[in-house]
Amino acid sequence: MDLGLDKRVYIVTGGSRGLGFAAAQCLVADGAQVVISARDPDRLDDAVQRLGGPRRAAGLAVDLGDPAAATRLVDRAVDAFGGLDGALVSVGGPMRGSTIQISDDQWRAAFDTVFLGTVRLARTVAERLPAGGAIAFVLASSARTPLPGVGLSNGLRPGLAAVAKEMADEYGPRGIRVVSLLPYRIETERNRELWAATGDLEAARRQTEASIPLGRVGQPDEFGRVAAFLLSPAAGYLTGLSVPIDGGALRTP
Repeated sequence: MDLGLDKRVYIVTGGSRGLGFAAAQCLVADGAQVVISARDPDRLDDAVQRLGGPRRAAGLAVDLGDPAAATRLVDRAVDAFGGLDGALVSVGGPMRGSTIQISDDQWRAAFDTVFLGTVRLARTVAERLPAGGAIAFVLASSARTPLPGVGLSNGLRPGLAAVAKEMADEYGPRGIRVVSLLPYRIETERNRELWAATGDLEAARRQTEASIPLGRVGQPDEFGRVAAFLLSPAAGYLTGLSVPIDGGALRTP
């Protein structure tokens, strides 16, 4: 199926590795051009080359907690590729710890980056999008049900899912779509770190797999293909929805 991505331009935050990079790969494979962001310039440069170099990708090292980051990313997309058609807004998973273990300062720092940084970028991108543009929030299954040991995620993701739904209502009359993606356990560096933090990575992985009806964790490209589809014109009548990418793990219909 032709997704209609040829020559379309997308911002992908958290795009140097993990789910962001997987989505960028799938977008580029179908003809899109991407501007990826991350905090580590060296990792970012390597990712740009792996995506095909400057004809297919550009990079910008920013922290979404910086109020200037959103405008800089939009300007980079326009300067590099002449326009902007959408964004995949993904921030790194916040630090581990239960809700009662996290300090006020840690909550504030996570809010500035994970919550406010996401909202600010989505709002800034939407101001520049033409009809047919799309924004996808990368959240987590914790947007629907809490996960143990990640209190910051449990606290912030549900609010972002509600923001995405409201934005879909507000931007819909302009022909701009907003969706959320809810990955569960995908084979990424982040999830391997979470398993390792238990003290027994393999046992934690087996326990995770036992909670998934398909009996396995997902692969990054399985997430990336869903993200590319939802951002593409092929999904032009889908907005305001949250899509679990979880092998059936969520127990809510």
